[in-house]
Amino acid sequence: MTVLVDDPLIASMSIRRTLPVHESSRRLRELYRECPRVYGVAVMGDLSRRRWWPLAEVLTTDRLGRMYETALAESGGPAAVTQQLAATFAHVVVGRVIPLLVLEGRAWDTGPENLWVHVDSEGAIDWVGVADPTLRALPDDPVFDGRAAVVDDGIVALPSEAALTTWVAHRSHRALAPLFGRLAAVSGGAMPVAAMWHAVGVAAVGAATRIPVLAGTSEVVSMRRAQAVLDALVGFGAPVRGSRAAHRGEALA
Repeated sequence: MTVLVDDPLIASMSIRRTLPVHESSRRLRELYRECPRVYGVAVMGDLSRRRWWPLAEVLTTDRLGRMYETALAESGGPAAVTQQLAATFAHVVVGRVIPLLVLEGRAWDTGPENLWVHVDSEGAIDWVGVADPTLRALPDDPVFDGRAAVVDDGIVALPSEAALTTWVAHRSHRALAPLFGRLAAVSGGAMPVAAMWHAVGVAAVGAATRIPVLAGTSEVVSMRRAQAVLDALVGFGAPVRGSRAAHRGEALA
């Protein structure tokens, strides 16, 4: 039997106006009701900002350095910690938006100035929020229902699936490229940047594989959309389909 968990952070949200992102996030949370923060995002205007911080702070403060040192004190070595952090950020930026993209043909903005992260009492990231709740969607999204394809209610249509997946890739690349560069510097090159991008590919394919199982939707559509995002990232110079050797860090040898 599926257990509905009453998450206190979700329960404390004060939603004054229900937008498409709220509805989409609710549907995503219902895919895994035992752990409602696994899918969907919070809207920053709906909650207090205790334990929340902008993802962009990784680039302007010593926050990433502190995260790295804390994890290093609890683990086996620099390469493992760097891989763990790269996978975390890949999930925050790409791994979380892919479920909405493949399930509903929608996406929130994954750009660096839009994403916030929530941390638990030990400083580990456990949820993601957006400052701007506007979604991008396919032109046949049910919300439009014959109206103009661009409407002022928290959702904007892009002309095609290719346009939507390219937009997601572009915004995600803007967030992750400087972040991975910063992680490489903080870790002293413990993991190649190419291997960090490979973690993005793993996050995207993993999400695209799980969602059809949970939602009972098309595996073909899911993988097509996820692969289109990865194709666009490759076009932007991100080696998301890196070799196994690079993923293990053997490129350092």
